[in-house]
Amino acid sequence: RADAGEYTCDTGDQQTTAAVLVKALPVLFKHELKNEEVEEGRTAVLHCELTKPDAPVKWRKGDRVLQPSDKYEIHQEGTRVELFIYDAEAQDA
Repeated sequence: RADAGEYTCDTGDQQTTAAVLVKALPVLFKHELKNEEVEEGRTAVLHCELTKPDAPVKWRKGDRVLQPSDKYEIHQEGTRVELFIYDAEAQDA
């Protein structure tokens, strides 16, 4: 959106000005999450891909927003977003 604003063409004697409005495209899922089955004690990995790089995302389990910890690792690089769930237990389902 830094490109939005007024632009002027100036000949020295005359000027013409136009406004540029940049409409932001919504962030969509290019590849959605898929169900994952993992053995107890292993690492589960969930990943999806977005249409815009580095868009802000939140990971949730039910209503609870997940934060990086020994249990959860969150990676985001460009359009790819991943959640690692370490040492999977029954309550992680």
